[in-house]
Amino acid sequence: MTIVVDPKIKVRPLEEVKAEVIRRGGHMNPLDDIKPEDAAGVARALTSLDRDEWAREWGKLGTRYEGEADALAKSGGDRKQLGSLYMLAFNYFRIARYPCPTTAGTQQAYEHSLRNFRKAAKYFDPPLEIVEVPFEGKKLIGYLQVPPGARKPPVVMHWGGVDGWKEDRQRSHPRLHQAGLAGFAIDMPGTGESPVLYTEPNAERTFSALIDHLLKRNDIDATRLGVWGGSYGGYWAAKLAFVEAKRVKGAVFHGSNVHYGFQEKWLLPALTERASVAIFGPIGLFQARSRAMGVKSLEEFLRVAPALSLKQQGLLDRPSAPLLCVNGKLDDQAPVDDIYLLMEHGNPKEARVYPEGGHMGRGAGVKEEDIRELIVQWLKLRLSQ
Repeated sequence: MTIVVDPKIKVRPLEEVKAEVIRRGGHMNPLDDIKPEDAAGVARALTSLDRDEWAREWGKLGTRYEGEADALAKSGGDRKQLGSLYMLAFNYFRIARYPCPTTAGTQQAYEHSLRNFRKAAKYFDPPLEIVEVPFEGKKLIGYLQVPPGARKPPVVMHWGGVDGWKEDRQRSHPRLHQAGLAGFAIDMPGTGESPVLYTEPNAERTFSALIDHLLKRNDIDATRLGVWGGSYGGYWAAKLAFVEAKRVKGAVFHGSNVHYGFQEKWLLPALTERASVAIFGPIGLFQARSRAMGVKSLEEFLRVAPALSLKQQGLLDRPSAPLLCVNGKLDDQAPVDDIYLLMEHGNPKEARVYPEGGHMGRGAGVKEEDIRELIVQWLKLRLSQ
């Protein structure tokens, strides 16, 4: 799909992108799980903002570490070291496709990232199961990990936004496991291997089909199900709190939109001027969201987005599952007003708003790990009731 880039959409200059790569390398999303010296090397090598060049430079590193891992595997190397090397290769290919595949090179990088993640998954402890659920002639894919020694634990189905897909959600699993919860990472509509688009009517049926599957399993207790959506994916957690109120015991709406964030008044500056956390600037956010939505231009985006509003869909005053709303008050990708809107309607909601925080609550000295722990402990409480 070709996405038309409107000249109003700002693009971060090459030198600023290079500086961001160096600043984030080994420390910050989406470059937090790599070697800082490799990030500096890529920054020196980049000569343009061409996405295929971006994919090629990061892909060289992915290829190197995958080769090292393959050689170690042939010699019967240490399992832990193998898993780490394949995950390192995965992370370079993941960055190569960042924020989403929009060219042949970035699409190829995504395919390489999937291969390396699944190579790494063979060495995960606890084991990771690749779950495939038939769906309308296609399939839904998720990654299930059950905490060791747990007998039919509650389960948390979780997903990210337009640039963080199911392979990127594994860092939440150790905390979930410590809390006695199984983790089931999936792709939201419009991302990863999901067969439906974000804007497809009743796209939440993909989540419902996965819930159906989880309820049939004997190794987890999906009658105690939590859902957790991050960034642009938080929308689906809020929606499921209403449409699956009887089957969801707790939903986490983390840094997303339900109404105001889908209106032109908010979207136009968000997609053209802001997006401070996106490496490429607003252009990256626009392209990633447009790909997920299945739209080809800014004009089309602004036209179709308002229909996603849960207020417009008449859901906000319906009974909902327990809902935790988390974000930073200064988020420039999702308005905190959407949290207040949820709290002003229907049954009571819970919220944690970080007054100096940005997207997802991050920043101003607040550690991402602390936000994640807050959410996991809330889910643990809700799923124990």
